[in-house]
Amino acid sequence: MTQPTGIHHLAFMAGDIKKHIAFFSEVMGCPLVALFDMHGVPGGLHAFLRMNDHGYFSIVQLPDVDKIPIELGKTHAGSGALPSAPGTLQHLAFRVDTDADLVAMRDRIRSHGVNVIGPIDHGMCRSIYFAGPDQMTLEVATSHEAIDPAKWIDPAVLAKAGISAEEAARFKAPAAYTGPSPVPQPAYDPAKPHMAYPPETYQQMLKVPDEVITKSASYTAPPVGEPA
Repeated sequence: MTQPTGIHHLAFMAGDIKKHIAFFSEVMGCPLVALFDMHGVPGGLHAFLRMNDHGYFSIVQLPDVDKIPIELGKTHAGSGALPSAPGTLQHLAFRVDTDADLVAMRDRIRSHGVNVIGPIDHGMCRSIYFAGPDQMTLEVATSHEAIDPAKWIDPAVLAKAGISAEEAARFKAPAAYTGPSPVPQPAYDPAKPHMAYPPETYQQMLKVPDEVITKSASYTAPPVGEPA
């Protein structure tokens, strides 16, 4: 079945990339594994910290980002119970394997002077809550078993969300993709989601064959060469 199998990396903007690297390496315990000029983005810096061999935490710093104001309730939620603008990340939950690991993470974070709330048991998972740099709302969670939709999809909440029984059945068992490959770029439809490139540039990009984009925009060499 064609579907995502996990998160390769989560990317957050930083006003000061060093501050974020220090927090997620020293406080959270994730080793820094990459730091380089961001590919195709003048003035951008890009960092990767390892969670495991398949998942990374990424930090981006762009010029003058530190001058953009943080507005709670708009750009940031500030806690897991507060709002932020649609499309923004309300909070981020990291995963650990066991309850003992969860407590160990709480203690590690507290040892750096960062306040942590929890653990709190939600039935489907147990969680701790804390803040990161630049008003990030963070969580670490663990689950003993996979979430059972029969127990955790509330019919009353489906109705609150405007989801019919037929739609719920589709959402719980998405159809497998068995169509052709490659699929040509669809015609531009303003009703669909789009990235925020300048309109003329974006329209031109959509007309360029995939193999040309791949060849012209790829950066494969690491910034540090092999030792002599």
